[in-house]
Amino acid sequence: MNMMFILMINSALSTMLISLAFWLPHLNIYTEKANPYECGFDPMSSARLPFSMKFFLVAITFLLFDLEIALLLPLPWAMQFPDMSLLTTTAFMLITILALGLVYEWTHKGLEWTE
Repeated sequence: MNMMFILMINSALSTMLISLAFWLPHLNIYTEKANPYECGFDPMSSARLPFSMKFFLVAITFLLFDLEIALLLPLPWAMQFPDMSLLTTTAFMLITILALGLVYEWTHKGLEWTE
């Protein structure tokens, strides 16, 4: 009985969220959003226009931090091992590297968009 109740609530919630996500973007259409490229470039102009390297720096920073967070995902499953000292040391080192990278980016103004 509980499983059927959970399945009904999950399917109703999923249907509601899918329909909301389908209809909500159509309410607010403007020229930049209707453009096939939402990055701000004109698709009919020359492809050799200079652009800011901040796009790539932000993407690389995101990938770096995202990869380090993904390395920590197996940690809850590893908590059933009897010896947790190596796992906690490794997790603490990864978090420390992530925090030091964030501090480095922040102090060198790598996270500010304006130049």
